[in-house]
Amino acid sequence: MSVIASTSGTREHYTISEVAALTGLTAHTLRWYERIGLMPHVDRSHTGQRRFTTRDLDWLAFVGKLRLTGMPVADMVRYAELVRAGDHTREERRELLEATRRNVLARVTELRETLAVLDVKIAHYGTACGGTPT
Repeated sequence: MSVIASTSGTREHYTISEVAALTGLTAHTLRWYERIGLMPHVDRSHTGQRRFTTRDLDWLAFVGKLRLTGMPVADMVRYAELVRAGDHTREERRELLEATRRNVLARVTELRETLAVLDVKIAHYGTACGGTPT
C-alpha cells in the first residue's frame, strides 16, 4: 500500500515540499538521500524541479523503516544499489535484511530485559514504604 494513498488520491507527481510534508523528512534530507544514492533517480520537470512519484514515497517509507532498525546509512545505500542492480542481487539483499533482522531481535531482547528491570523497580515503589530503594 502506498504511503500516501489515504491522503492524496491518484496524484502522480509530488514536489519536494509536498514529499517533506507527507514524510516528515526535510527537503535537505531528501536532497541528501538522492545525492548519496539512497534514492533512485528522481525525475525532474522541464524547469528542473524534482518530481517524486508514489513509488518514490513508498521507497521512502521503506527507508524510514530501515532507519528505525538502526541499519547504518552505508548499508541502506548498499541495499539501494543492489535493488537498482536487478534481480540477480536478490540473495545479497535477503542476506543484508536478515542480518538487520538479527540485530533488531537482539535489541528487542535487550529492551525486554530492560523493561523487566523497570517493572520490578516500579512495583517496588508502588508497594514499598520503608527501606532504601536501589
